[in-house]
Amino acid sequence: MITEAQLAEVITKAKESTKKRKFKQSIELIINFKDIDVKKGFAINEVIQLPKTNSPATVCVIATGDMSQKAKAAKADSVIGNEELTKYEANKRESRKFINKYDFFLADTKIMPTVGKALGQLLGPRGKMPTPVPFNAPIDAFLARFRTSIKVRTRASLSISCKIGDESMENADLAINAFTVLSAIEKKLPNGEKNIRKVLIKTTMGKPVKQVQEIKKKYA
Repeated sequence: MITEAQLAEVITKAKESTKKRKFKQSIELIINFKDIDVKKGFAINEVIQLPKTNSPATVCVIATGDMSQKAKAAKADSVIGNEELTKYEANKRESRKFINKYDFFLADTKIMPTVGKALGQLLGPRGKMPTPVPFNAPIDAFLARFRTSIKVRTRASLSISCKIGDESMENADLAINAFTVLSAIEKKLPNGEKNIRKVLIKTTMGKPVKQVQEIKKKYA
C-alpha cells in the first residue's frame, strides 16, 4: 500500500504546481478504481474521521427536550425541533437552502420518523440523512466526531473525490488524512488495493498531479 511519505511527496507537488489564489484552496484526494462491475450495485457511502483538521465540518442537530439543550450547550452549528421541521416540510425551497448549509445532521431517535417525513426526500439523495442519536447518548461526543469527519460517497462510478484539508495545512498532516481515507476505502473494495487504479492529489484550481503509482516506483 502507498505510504504517508509517498503521499506527502505528491501533495508537495500539487501545492507547488498550482497558482496562488486570493482564497484558501482545498486539497482533494482522487481515487480511481478498476476491475469493479458498477452494474452490480457498487457504491461507497462512508463517514471517515480525519486525524488532522483545521476547518471543522458543520453539524446540525435535530432534537427536542434534554438532547436539544445539551446540543446547544455543546455549541452545535444549529439545533432545530418539531416546529422548524413543520416549517421546512411546507417550504421545499427553504428546506434546500437549510440542508445545503450543513455537512452532517444528527437526530434524536424518537424524532427520526418526523425527520424522514419532513426532509427525507431532500436529505436522502444528498447523502445527508441524519445519524440517529440514542436517548441519553453523549451528544457532545457525537459532535466532536462529526466535526472532524468527511463524507465519501459514490454510486455506479469508478472514481471518488474528497477534500482532505486545505493548502494552509502541513503536508505531513494532509498525508495522514489521505492515508486514512485510502485505508478506509480499501476495506470497502471487493479486492482491496487491487481495485485501485490510481490515486491523485489536486488543489481546488490546480490539475491532478502525477499518479501515485509512478511516484511509488521510486521507492521500490
